Amino acid sequence: MTKRACIMGHPVAHSRSPMLHGYWLRTLGIDGAYEFADVPPEQFAEFFRGLKRNGFAGGNITIPHKEAAFRLVDRRERAADAIGAVNTVWYEGDTLVGGNTDWYGIVASLDDIHPGWDAAPGKVVVLGAGGSARASVFAFLERKFSIAIVNRTRERAEALAAQFGPRVSVHGYDALPGLLADADVLINNTSLGMAGKPPLAVDLVRLKTSAIVYDVVYVPLETPLLKAAKQAGHRTVDGLSMLLYQAVNGFSHWFGVTPKVTAEQRSILEADIRAKT
Repeated sequence: MTKRACIMGHPVAHSRSPMLHGYWLRTLGIDGAYEFADVPPEQFAEFFRGLKRNGFAGGNITIPHKEAAFRLVDRRERAADAIGAVNTVWYEGDTLVGGNTDWYGIVASLDDIHPGWDAAPGKVVVLGAGGSARASVFAFLERKFSIAIVNRTRERAEALAAQFGPRVSVHGYDALPGLLADADVLINNTSLGMAGKPPLAVDLVRLKTSAIVYDVVYVPLETPLLKAAKQAGHRTVDGLSMLLYQAVNGFSHWFGVTPKVTAEQRSILEADIRAKT
């Protein structure tokens, strides 16, 4: 019997998830399908609660359904509760479980691309205080780092820090040069540097050469931040890596196989991004 999963959103035609999961289904020879499910908000609860009845093993959730999915699952994993968002669901028996895979995408990509990066956990500077920043804070706390959140709106950053405890501090952009001098990882969780947005104005001169620079933005593939980081001799990770690695957990739950991110798979997504930007 064909196993099925889907991406639930409104709209969803832009999603690269079917391309990403389709690659694994094809290359692993799995009898499965990963489909688009464009579900208007007023129909989402019924569709979501009926996933199993309609033949789905689970799926991914994107805008505008993430908050609804958080409420509607039967059980949430610890990461989803801490981050405050569900982006992946699967069944354990008849129980619909909600998880968040963004944090896993961050650490798994670092583990694979820069092995040993967390051997001596130090300090991470997180730029931004939105949803992806929450995933970053959770991810780096899991690996025993201390975290400095830098955000233009202090109140939002303080609310985030308060949830995660004393190893998370809050700062304005005026403190950034000093923070960079002690940082082992700098991660951009803002939309700055994305195609159509202003570039991220960060001077990396104080950042030690051994530090890793991570940008969750993946359009363009190489943001101005990553370009500057490479020129300064830093190790880097791009947003496409996060997208690829965060998909591993969901696929494993739905199709019963833990896939590997490959260079060929990455090149397929890179070509699609370049063709559309």
